[in-house]
Amino acid sequence: MKSPLSSSSSSSMGVLRKPRLSPYLFTLLTFVVFITILYGEDFICIFGQLEPIPGRAISRPVKKREKLAFAIGKSEEKCDVFKGRWVRDELTRPLYEESECPYIQPQLTCQEHGRPDTEYQKWRWQPHGCDLPSFNATLMLETLRGKRMMFVGDSLNRGQYVSMICLLHTLIPEHAKSMKSYDNDALTVFRAKAPFLLESNSDNAVVHRVPDRIVRRGSINKHGKHWKGVDILVFNTYLWWMTGLDIKILKGSFEDEEKEIIEVSAEDAYRIMAMRSMLRWVRKNMDRKKTRVFFTSMSPTHGKGIEWGGEPGKNCYNQTTIIEDSNYWDTNSRKTIMNVIAEEFSKSKFPITFLNITQLSSYRKDAHTSIYKKQWSPLTAEQLANPVSYADCVHWCLPGLQDTWNELLFSKLFYP
Repeated sequence: MKSPLSSSSSSSMGVLRKPRLSPYLFTLLTFVVFITILYGEDFICIFGQLEPIPGRAISRPVKKREKLAFAIGKSEEKCDVFKGRWVRDELTRPLYEESECPYIQPQLTCQEHGRPDTEYQKWRWQPHGCDLPSFNATLMLETLRGKRMMFVGDSLNRGQYVSMICLLHTLIPEHAKSMKSYDNDALTVFRAKAPFLLESNSDNAVVHRVPDRIVRRGSINKHGKHWKGVDILVFNTYLWWMTGLDIKILKGSFEDEEKEIIEVSAEDAYRIMAMRSMLRWVRKNMDRKKTRVFFTSMSPTHGKGIEWGGEPGKNCYNQTTIIEDSNYWDTNSRKTIMNVIAEEFSKSKFPITFLNITQLSSYRKDAHTSIYKKQWSPLTAEQLANPVSYADCVHWCLPGLQDTWNELLFSKLFYP
């Protein structure tokens, strides 16, 4: 059985069905710690590191030009890993089994909730003219010894976070995990819920109705105080801003008896409130020589089958094939917002690594959780009679597409 720890091209990556380590590799493992939740519904995982392998160089000589933190190499010249195609791969996919990763929330466990096929797990992203480095958990644990990685954003960011936990989890024996202790030599992976990045009334797990959402101006430090001291930040924010309505902006505090609220267009709010606030916080709190910041682009939805040539009134429900049209673009993924991100990032003095997952994810109408998930409330008879009506075409099954997002993160972290 092939090991998933190879650092060669992705075509050589194997599937680890049950964690089996050689005696030598086992001695390199320390432990994993799982400690208290930061934001109620999520957990923090601390993955024990591997001792450096003798004779193996994981750092490269520093060049005259600025080197990004944690880079151990560079990508192939003229290689854009975000442009490519999906290729079917039954040998190396999935990268782990749903049943083997106990940290996947029931909202993402599609097999457990009755999905009849596993085709969505058998696709690998192949960039044009180059290869995507294989996700190498050993290298990641070695290189990031004692570092802190945090995922900050909405529920899609949470899915990417859980995917990362599962990718690393395959390397750690069960008895090498602890719930009671903390090791400063471990890689710590956190997740912080902040769907708008700024403070909002939607930080409350119950207040989610679109018309009721209010974002507080100039409040990024409300959440940002939890991000300080982190070495690698992975942000996202998009879907909560794009409601089709203007965004309600609160001047002052949520505690004020009389609240002054103005309404701003979604695009202006996204630029001024989300992007500029985030970049300002990063500039003030992150060290460009020692830390890295990533931003995951908008995750597409597949709520309108007619957009890809499907039947009117249909959506991602019962979709088991990918979209072959390389020019396909989900209309809910606003190109104007992509332009906003590009414009604001180009002004940043701190280098932000943009994980442009939008186009490659737009081909994957087959990979959503659809109806195969734990429902938040009992389904009505009308819903049960019409699965399209309650199919989730926003979130993604795990294992699945979001593992590719983390392969891209791995690539840009170590081979920018």
